[in-house]
Amino acid sequence: MKPTIYDVAKEANVSIATVSKVLNNTGRISEKTKNKILQIMKELEYQPSSVATALTGKKTFTIGVLVPDIANPFFAEVARALENNARETGYSIILCSTDYQLEREHDYLELLLKKQVDGIIIATEPKDLKKLRSLNARNVPCVLFSIDHLALDYHVVTTDDVRGGYLAGRYLYENGHRQFAVITEPRRVSGRLRVDGFKKALVDEGVDLENAFVIEAKSKIEEAKKAAQQILSLEQRPTAVFASTDLIAVVFINEARKAGVSVPEDISIIGFDNTIHAEISDPGLTTIAQPIAKLASYTIEQLLESIENPGMPPSKIMLAPALIERDSVRNLNK
Repeated sequence: MKPTIYDVAKEANVSIATVSKVLNNTGRISEKTKNKILQIMKELEYQPSSVATALTGKKTFTIGVLVPDIANPFFAEVARALENNARETGYSIILCSTDYQLEREHDYLELLLKKQVDGIIIATEPKDLKKLRSLNARNVPCVLFSIDHLALDYHVVTTDDVRGGYLAGRYLYENGHRQFAVITEPRRVSGRLRVDGFKKALVDEGVDLENAFVIEAKSKIEEAKKAAQQILSLEQRPTAVFASTDLIAVVFINEARKAGVSVPEDISIIGFDNTIHAEISDPGLTTIAQPIAKLASYTIEQLLESIENPGMPPSKIMLAPALIERDSVRNLNK
């Protein structure tokens, strides 16, 4: 079997990104490491596909990235992390924000194909499966980021959303909360999985969720405002709210302040993502952290591997979330 970039990385005990740097003569690598990798390439008789593609002028060293909304702080931080990792391996990214619109998704995919990108990272919820499957027919390597879809035969790098929701539910329960509201993104699988995990944690504790108020809102300021106002205007307000993104949670805190409702004294809230907004909100937002740096690193590695070895079978990497405790949840047990 023909040796791959993965074989070289494994033999040299380095990352695929490091091997790519040597191949593209980019980044800062010690002479010792560089010589070691070059020697292993020689021993394995490794012939990088980049040599052949460069000779035919096909490789552009660009990667397309589709996100639903760059104004969402999570995707802004993701884009920065992806760009940093890509640059280290000699690649540049073309960032496309679809604003949740199918037409924009189509337009950007066509643009990326015209630009002859070497691969595409898809962080938008798939709206047109036929269009995305066509990328396979065109031999365009793809990685799904923070989403998963059984109908798409691509690499997946994501966070365990069910586990994250479970951590949020259990934390609120342990702090004495029994009346809840949930704000989640519509038609986004990650949002549904987070809510599933949240509910599972409470069911495991014997909490009846029949009266839980669940409302849908995209992770956009205006929609998050409306959702917050609906909850704050309830005659019997819940003691705690689980928001499926930090942006929604921070908007809720702001709307509560406008309504004269104190967080966490009058109502508690927990978010999801651990973006910069969670740190600078007042009070600081307790949230479920996604390991953004690791997600970006694995995503670029998976995509580079797919570019080097087009026929490799797809794989799935799922990283664990973590609870970050700040000041937006009141302990009712005290």
